[in-house]
Amino acid sequence: MGGTQTGTCFCGAVEIEVTGDPVAMGYCHCASCRSWSAGPVNAFTLFNTGNVRITAGEDHVGHYRKTERSDRQFCTKCGGHLMTFHPHWDLMDVYAATIPTQPFAPGVHVNYAETVLPMRDGLPKMKDFPSDLGGSGESIPE
Repeated sequence: MGGTQTGTCFCGAVEIEVTGDPVAMGYCHCASCRSWSAGPVNAFTLFNTGNVRITAGEDHVGHYRKTERSDRQFCTKCGGHLMTFHPHWDLMDVYAATIPTQPFAPGVHVNYAETVLPMRDGLPKMKDFPSDLGGSGESIPE
């Protein structure tokens, strides 16, 4: 799709702009993402960090870092989740629902060994992460 797209938090106080195409889209099944998203699976849309910027409401962006690998960002007014910065990959996961005009075209399931919601959709199911992202690269069956 490319171009520039915008999105907001739940209340609209924080506005985000993304440019270009996502690097990857898919589903994460890890316990951390499930807990943070309050759902059985998290839909991710990864962008190069330089392609994401906050255009309004930066003073309302809160941060939570459970580990050094994920800087989870949310609106301090409404609690709406916005994105997660992954510094070890220099990628920003802008939650799929945050950018409503971005068509969601998932290509992979990651951390599928931890799933609580088996999904039979024909997409690759990675035990953890692809090897080029530091994982085992091991696939598991649907």
